[in-house]
Amino acid sequence: MRVLAVVPARGGSVGVPLKNLEQVGGMPLVSRAVRACVRAELIDEVVVSTDHAGIAEAARAAGATVIDRPEELSGPTASSESAVLHALDQLDGDPEVVLLVQCTSAFIDPHDLDAAVAKVLDGAADVVFSGLETHEFLWSAAGAGVNHDPAVRPRRQDREPHYRETGAFYAMRAAGLREHGHRFFGTVMVQPVPAGHAIEIDTPGDLEIVRALAPFVDEPEPIDVDAVITDFDGVHTDDRAYVDQDGREMVAISRSDGMGISLLRRSGVKLLVMSTEHNPVVAARARKLGVPVLQGLADKRTVLRDWLSIEGLDPARVAYVGNDVNDLGPMSEVGWPVAVPDAHPKVRAAARVVLTRPGGAGAVRELCDRVLAARPEPAETAPAPAPRTELRVSPVARPVQVGDKYIGAGHPVYVIGEIGINHNGDIDIARRLIDVAAEAGCQAVKFQKRTPSICVPPEQRDQIRQTPWGEMTYLEYKERTEFGHDEYTEIAKYCDERGLHWFASPWDVPSVEFLESMDVVAHKVASASVTDMELLRALAATGKPILLSTGMSTLEEIDRAVEVLGTSKLVMMHATSTYPLPPEEANLRTIVTLQERYGVPVGYSGHERGLQISLAAVTLGAVTVERHITLDRTMWGSDHAASLEPAGLEHLVRDIRIIETALGDGVKRVFPGEEAPKARLRRVTV
Repeated sequence: MRVLAVVPARGGSVGVPLKNLEQVGGMPLVSRAVRACVRAELIDEVVVSTDHAGIAEAARAAGATVIDRPEELSGPTASSESAVLHALDQLDGDPEVVLLVQCTSAFIDPHDLDAAVAKVLDGAADVVFSGLETHEFLWSAAGAGVNHDPAVRPRRQDREPHYRETGAFYAMRAAGLREHGHRFFGTVMVQPVPAGHAIEIDTPGDLEIVRALAPFVDEPEPIDVDAVITDFDGVHTDDRAYVDQDGREMVAISRSDGMGISLLRRSGVKLLVMSTEHNPVVAARARKLGVPVLQGLADKRTVLRDWLSIEGLDPARVAYVGNDVNDLGPMSEVGWPVAVPDAHPKVRAAARVVLTRPGGAGAVRELCDRVLAARPEPAETAPAPAPRTELRVSPVARPVQVGDKYIGAGHPVYVIGEIGINHNGDIDIARRLIDVAAEAGCQAVKFQKRTPSICVPPEQRDQIRQTPWGEMTYLEYKERTEFGHDEYTEIAKYCDERGLHWFASPWDVPSVEFLESMDVVAHKVASASVTDMELLRALAATGKPILLSTGMSTLEEIDRAVEVLGTSKLVMMHATSTYPLPPEEANLRTIVTLQERYGVPVGYSGHERGLQISLAAVTLGAVTVERHITLDRTMWGSDHAASLEPAGLEHLVRDIRIIETALGDGVKRVFPGEEAPKARLRRVTV
C-alpha cells in the first residue's frame, strides 16, 4: 500500500453536535469525505478513525475501514495528527504517503486529492495542503496591516497571491509525520482548490451555507434507485392553475416528461404520484402517464412509509421529488430527496439533488434521464416476442375442493371479494361488504389476519400516525383495525347466512393458529409472504387448500414455496403487486406459464382499476378471480383506491358468467341458430 487516507471523525463536536453525521446533499459529512477518497485514483485504502458507532456505520457503508479511536484521543483537545498516527500504528507497515482528510470540508474533489498525492509521490514536496488563492488585505485588531503596507495599495494583479488553508486535506510523507509528529515539515506546497470548496464547517451557520451550495457544487451523478415518487403541483406542473368560469382547473405540463416516465416504466423502476390536493386534473394526468396516484393526503410521510413497506422497497434506493414544505417529511424518508430549482428554500436545503429544469418544464424528464443513466444498458438485440396469434394448450389440472365448491377447469370461476383491511376495524363495515359480495354473486370473501406485535417492525411501532380515530402510534393503529375472536365469530356466522365461504391471508404463525381455531375452509398466502418459509410450513401442516399469490416473486422463489406447500391442494394466483395496476404490468400470459410449470389450477388476483384485465384473465384460463372490494374508493385506508365499488363488483361477476358461457367447449359444430341462415345463404359448388 503506497497511499493511505485517514479520516478522523470523532463523535463529539463543540460548534455543531455530532457534526460528522450531519447531512449535506442528502449524505452525512463523513460519507462525503470517504466517497471523495474512494473515487481518487491514487488512494489505495481509506480508514475512518472514530469513537462513535453511528459514524462507524456510515463510514463502512461508504466504503471505508473503521478504526476504533481510543478515549484519550477523542476529546476536544486531541489533535488530528494523533488520530492519524494511531491509525498508522494499527496497520501492518507504513504507507509511503498518508493523507489526512477532514469531514469539516463538505466539498472535496477527488482530482485535487490525486494532485496533492502526486506531488508527494514525485518528490516535489513532503507536505501538500489544500488552499484557496486569495488577494485579500488582512488587518490586525489593532488596525495594522498584516500582509500589506496600508500606505501602499497595489492593484490585485500586481500582488502575489496568498493561500488560505482550507483544512480539507493534507498529503504527507508518512515517515516525516512519524519523525516530526505534526503535519507541516520539510518542503511544503499548496494544492489550490476552488472557492466553492473552501468552506470549513465550524458553526450551524456554516452548515446551512454548504447545504444551500451543495446542489450547485456537487457534480451531477446518476441516480441509482428502484422507485421514483413525485409530488404533482410544482413538479409535473409550474405550480400554476388556470380556472374557467365553471371552476374547472387546467394545468400546463411538459410532453417530454411523459416520454421520460414511459422509459422509466420500461426499465422496471416503480413510480408513484402523491398529492395533498384531491383534483381530477391530477388523476387525469396520472392515467395518461400510466402511473398510480394517491391524492388528498394530509400526511404524506406516513403514506409513503406504508407504500414502501407494501412494495418491499429499501428507502435508501428511492427518490422523492418535491417543491414545498409539505414535501419535507417524505423527503426525509428516502435516500434520494430531490427538489425542483424553484422549490422552497427549506426544500432545496434538504435535497440531495436540485434539478436544473423547473416543474412543468422538463423537471420530471431530467430526473428520469438521471435515473436511467444508472440502469443497465438494454441489450442491442432484444429477443423476439412470442407471436401474438400463438395459442398454447396447457395440461388440465385437477380441481381443488374448497368447502362445497371446486376451483378448476370445468367449474364456475370462483370469485373472491377481497375485503382485506378495507373494513377499517369496523364490524358493521365488514357486514356491509359481505352483503356486497353476496349480492354480486361471489363465492367467497377474504380478510387479512395479523399479530401486530409480530408484523409491525420495532422501529415503526412508536411512530405517530394521524388516523380517523385521532393521533396514535402505528402499533396502536394496527391493533385498532385488527379483528379478534368475537368479530370473526360474527363474520363466520354472517357469511354462513349469506351462503359465502370466508378465509384470510395470515401474515404470521399465530394468525395461522387463530384461523385454524375458526375452522376456515382454506388459507391464502399473500404475495409478500411467498418467501416466509416458517409461515408456509405452518400453512402446509393444516392440510387445508392453499391459494398462493405470486406477485413480486421470481419463479425460483415460487419453486421453493411450492416445495413446502406441495401441489395436491394448491391453487396459484397470478398477481402483480402494483397498486393500482397499470395494464402494461398485468402480464396475463403468466397464467399459462404457471399452469404449464406447476400443473395446478391458476387464478388471478387483480389490483387494477376497471374490469377489463380481470375479464381477460378468465379468457386465458383463470379459474378464480380475486378483487379488493370497498363501499367507496374515497374511504380512508391504503387499499380502497384500487378496489371495486359495489356496482363494479356486480358487473365483474355478471361479465365473468357471460364469458364462461361464451367460451364453450372448443368442439367445432353448427349451432341451431345457424341452421336458418345456412339454408338461406349457403352455396355448394363442385
